[in-house]
Amino acid sequence: MKSYHIFILGICILAGYRAVAKDSDSSKVFFSNSAELLLRNKPGLGIGGYGEVHYNQPLNKGLFDAGTLDVHRVVLFVGYNFSKNTQFVTEIEVEYAKEVWIEQAFIQQKLFRFVNFRAGLLLITMGIINEYHEPTTFNGVERPVIDNKICPTTWREVGMGFTGNIQPASLKYQLYVVNGFSGYDGTSALFSGSKALREGRQKGSKSYMFSPNFSGKIEYYGIPGLSLGLSGYAGKSQSRLFQGLNKDSAALIATADSSVVGITMAGLDARYTYKGLRLTGQFYYTAVSNTGDYNLFTGSNGKPNDLGRSMTGYYIEAGYNVFRLFPKIRQELMPFVRYEFYNTQLSMAGEADKNPANENTVVTAGVTFTIIRNVVLKSDMQFVRPAATDVFQKVFNAGIGVTF
Repeated sequence: MKSYHIFILGICILAGYRAVAKDSDSSKVFFSNSAELLLRNKPGLGIGGYGEVHYNQPLNKGLFDAGTLDVHRVVLFVGYNFSKNTQFVTEIEVEYAKEVWIEQAFIQQKLFRFVNFRAGLLLITMGIINEYHEPTTFNGVERPVIDNKICPTTWREVGMGFTGNIQPASLKYQLYVVNGFSGYDGTSALFSGSKALREGRQKGSKSYMFSPNFSGKIEYYGIPGLSLGLSGYAGKSQSRLFQGLNKDSAALIATADSSVVGITMAGLDARYTYKGLRLTGQFYYTAVSNTGDYNLFTGSNGKPNDLGRSMTGYYIEAGYNVFRLFPKIRQELMPFVRYEFYNTQLSMAGEADKNPANENTVVTAGVTFTIIRNVVLKSDMQFVRPAATDVFQKVFNAGIGVTF
């Protein structure tokens, strides 16, 4: 529990990103991702995008281990504002130079001053990175690990809901109803201790739904330099076993119910900027119900699956722009350090066993050089220590990132 105490202390001073907009009080800022910036354009066509290229070099096994060079993402945003009230945005992503995905595709209709309606393929409103994942908005070549292991970034599903920015109260909000994770595809489990919930994302690709899920977030930016976020997600996973099921068959329904889990996720995040200092912090907690039955049903060779009944993860990060000490230099040079912890098997149900490999401490230290606001060079060293050992696995990372 000591690590949680450290986090609670740190969360009070956390913070920041670069994509910000001012409200009527010039001392306050709120954060906007690329899609939101497109929505502010004048009527007509708008285009934006981002890209990042990575080099990852493991340093544990030997001097001549092969590193990985990867065009990790190239993304195109295309939006069309039919009027100031009716708009459309889509995000088309190519990953690893070969996989094409649609990450967002939604219409937005302004209903009232502080109320907009959205429908389509939506980003789930959990944490920071899932919505603000352009490479110029975060330190480190790779995204924070907890935004892979606990919150399965980039997490998007088909749905609809409401969003708005109540500037007099310094509040942004989002509330959506969406399709949920697919937890069982009819033949095998999509959840486990090592992969957690990640493989269950449906991503708007032939998604199916038997029960709706809910996602929401509220952000407060009323204190100069500080942004605080509270996010939540709740619902049940979906299962192919329910497809075509006769509702009068109690035995079949009970079997199908064993392939479904309930998921409740809560997130806290904070971002703080003061002159050259930027502090960021994030915390997730996930509770998963019915894991005892699910693990038994989806086990193999007489051994139950090992999906955790609860999961958690957090990080705290500090960085400072040293070029701020030299007023004539317009670029930014930001050394930073980030401390992370995650455990996808915080607690277990039934006969499933914990695997120490699913509890890890991650320390990332590096530097971000911002040539101009939309172009960055990054490098860092990442140290990962599983709970079962005192040995850190080391990786050197370098990369470039652009946003336009």
